[in-house]
Amino acid sequence: MSAPSSVRLEERTWPEVETALENGRRTAIVAVGSIEQHGPHLPLNMDALDGDELSRRIAEELGDALAAPTIRPGCSGHHMEFPGTITVPPETLMDLIRAYCRSLDDHGFEHVVLVPTHGGNFAPVSTVAPDIAREIDANVIALADLDDHMALLNEGLRDAGIDYQEDVIHAGAAETAMILAIDEGLVRTDRLEAGPEGSISTARLLSEGFESITENGVLGDPDEATAKAGEAIFDAVTDAYVERIEAERDAVR
Repeated sequence: MSAPSSVRLEERTWPEVETALENGRRTAIVAVGSIEQHGPHLPLNMDALDGDELSRRIAEELGDALAAPTIRPGCSGHHMEFPGTITVPPETLMDLIRAYCRSLDDHGFEHVVLVPTHGGNFAPVSTVAPDIAREIDANVIALADLDDHMALLNEGLRDAGIDYQEDVIHAGAAETAMILAIDEGLVRTDRLEAGPEGSISTARLLSEGFESITENGVLGDPDEATAKAGEAIFDAVTDAYVERIEAERDAVR
């Protein structure tokens, strides 16, 4: 039987993971997603799908990594006005991330990369990562700059020739494009609705909830999205993150 080709940790048997570690695959990519509303046209697991795809692409491009199962749900209290959203307290999410990292460290992974794909998870990841790094032997790399992440998504839109900028990204052009790139059938194209555009108070979104800003849960115009733009977004984020991971790994060698 041929060697497993999937970089997804969960799709391998334990002997296959053991062999991968022995052969130098000692970086684990851990996306931190959510289960929350993404307007009337995108599924609740948008951020988890994003995490699955992004962690896979990063692991494949690195060539010596495995993609761990995406953590979900996340910190989504500001979406709870919309049915189906599931949220956990920041402390619960941080405890789960800590347990993930400890498990991977116990098995011999030397680098654990945390990749939040939901805005509400960036602060908890940034907060807990230094503590975890002091507790385990593995090097903990947290790619948790929300402004930088949204800039990369907008960069992907531009790379695809879409002249459209989203100041705060949620269920609009960028995220709809990403799901189109993953599986067009998951986008309810008959339910595309625009939401508020331009300058939006993130403080108000977090303190008063999304419904205080947008009735349909959308920010921006999802009708601007294309599958080509989704591919360009994943390329932009993957390339930038791989470069940073390699630099972080080199710094501790």
